[in-house]
Amino acid sequence: MRTDIFARLDREPEPPKIEIPRMSRTRLALFGGTLAFYLAIVVAVLASSWLVIIDWKVMLFRPYQQWPEVHATLDYFVVLGQRGPTAVMVAAWLGWRSWRQHTLRPLLVLGAALLLLNVTVGAVKLGLGRLGPHYATQVGSTEMFAGGDIFPSGHTANAVVTWGILAYLATTPTARRVLSAVSAVVALGVGLTTVYLGTHWLSDVLLGWAAGLLILLALPWCEPLMGRAEAVVFAARERLRARRRRLPTVPVAAGGAWPAAHRGRLGAPAPESPAEEAALDPVGASGGTRTATRATLTHHPRAHSAHSAVRSERTPVTPAGSRRPPRSRPATGG
Repeated sequence: MRTDIFARLDREPEPPKIEIPRMSRTRLALFGGTLAFYLAIVVAVLASSWLVIIDWKVMLFRPYQQWPEVHATLDYFVVLGQRGPTAVMVAAWLGWRSWRQHTLRPLLVLGAALLLLNVTVGAVKLGLGRLGPHYATQVGSTEMFAGGDIFPSGHTANAVVTWGILAYLATTPTARRVLSAVSAVVALGVGLTTVYLGTHWLSDVLLGWAAGLLILLALPWCEPLMGRAEAVVFAARERLRARRRRLPTVPVAAGGAWPAAHRGRLGAPAPESPAEEAALDPVGASGGTRTATRATLTHHPRAHSAHSAVRSERTPVTPAGSRRPPRSRPATGG
């Protein structure tokens, strides 16, 4: 058994026992509190409260002009919140985990989380239609229902969900705590970076954090559905393997006819009589036919003459005559 660090890269011999998170009372309490915070942010923006005033103060402060030396670095850092690149990176890692642990659950969890993210965040974005700071039309206004699509922040919500999936799928408490801290720092940094670049209001980022956390907290409700989907996929795979094992593989010589079983399966009419089957499968098409013919001639002496006649008829003839050597005559005799 390998004991070095590279042994963890091998595929596990059998699926491990993975503890699936359940919707506990603590998780329900967190979900309720986050949902209340989400609704409070929406109401505060719609009512033009103190939160909108803070949005405008931060926007007019223009952080990207106050600290221009970090602008180039943060332009690359904010990519950690873009859906395309982050989904590809995380899907590659979870795909390897699925192969190693003989389960589709990591990929199914990622797919379910991204689907919920697109539906919920996208619907709120289009429904509220808030304009971003660079497209604001009136100082102090909420810029709601103006055809925009930045409330809540998609970068922030995507960073919370994509990197939080790694902590959600962790198999040990230590790994779960470490990955939770890393994903929280990344999500916090991506949200504040969008405020620095002026692409989002501060309230957009707050709502994006809440939206991403709600999706992570709601994933245990999707676990039964993902389990059934995994069972359906594995059952279809086993049926396909069984069908491949039932199909026989019969070698066919070049120029020879297909066996009767394969002709019937491929759509050609099967022979109706032994004579027709013998005409379709000539002698010498395969090694088995030649062997069977020799065995028949050996056990039935009367067939030697008929076999000789058949062999003589099959003797190749050229324009110069037969290639069979002439019968030698004795030197003496009548």
